[in-house]
Amino acid sequence: MKRINSLQRTIDFIEGKKVDRIPFHPILMQFAAKYAGVNYRDFCINPKVKCEANIKCARELGTDWVNVMSDPYAEAEAYGRKVEYPIDSLPLAGEPVIKSIDDVDKLKIPVISDHERLRARIKEIELYREMVGDELFIVGWVEGPLAEYCDIRDMSEAMLDFYIYPEKLERALDITTQFAREFITAQVKAGAHCIGIGDAVCSQISPDLYQQFVFEREKVLVQHAHSLGVKVKLHICGNTSAILPDMIKTGADIIDIDHLVGDMSEFVPFLSENQVFSGNSDPVSVIQDGRTADIYASVEKCFQQSGGRGIISAGCEVPKNTSLHNFEAYVKAAHSVAGSVRLNINSVK
Repeated sequence: MKRINSLQRTIDFIEGKKVDRIPFHPILMQFAAKYAGVNYRDFCINPKVKCEANIKCARELGTDWVNVMSDPYAEAEAYGRKVEYPIDSLPLAGEPVIKSIDDVDKLKIPVISDHERLRARIKEIELYREMVGDELFIVGWVEGPLAEYCDIRDMSEAMLDFYIYPEKLERALDITTQFAREFITAQVKAGAHCIGIGDAVCSQISPDLYQQFVFEREKVLVQHAHSLGVKVKLHICGNTSAILPDMIKTGADIIDIDHLVGDMSEFVPFLSENQVFSGNSDPVSVIQDGRTADIYASVEKCFQQSGGRGIISAGCEVPKNTSLHNFEAYVKAAHSVAGSVRLNINSVK
């Protein structure tokens, strides 16, 4: 089979076509900065630094994508949350924007051009298109409706808002959803091939609350991105077993699966013809701390459980202290899985 580039490999795999090997999309943030020899503050706020680090990982280590992920606070900062950027650790968020529930009434949709980090995200995608074109799968990112609410509201208070102030919460989620739509549009115009939606906090709420407050809003974002001609990746880490059928029903093309879900096989029948999973090796006990044999076994298990319908990735971010030896073993394991075996599912069950 003729070799194809990483972008085409990923698109073909999602669409059910035969590929030379299964795409490899590990989530690299702090690891990427460390591998590239840059500090994490620059990785977060300097588009050129982030892009060069991710491209270096893709070209030297053999990953099939690049993305704009680094921390969840680009949008929160635009809503008014103060953020500190330590030289070589994760950003630190200051006081919440919504201290009292009445602050929801003051919440405004950010104007992208008014905020440096929002402009930086657009710039990152533009740089990727300049530097790699259609060689690699370029993934933009937005915080999901509930994740963004929790980024601008104390998370404990946000959980209480479901029960005490549901109408205020609905209003806030409408605002975060509308902004995410606008941010998706801007990133697609800049050249993204796919938009990731990160709504990790949803693994902490009940299926009923997910269905009532979040599902339809995520579905709106997926449909909006699809209307612009790009793929969508839905990332909710944690044990999402109870909401996975609904996550799939959002229509996202790529559904991330964390290692806490366990066996993916029971959820494969819910996939439509052009949907795939991504995951779900344990990033700590397997990728960072495991032996080479453990890494190979985990990749093979993910392949088998997904029926050949899973992009190879860990359940969440590969830790920065993962040794190069282990990561190279991960690359070899990922590249050894051929893409010709794919379970055929004709309809959602």
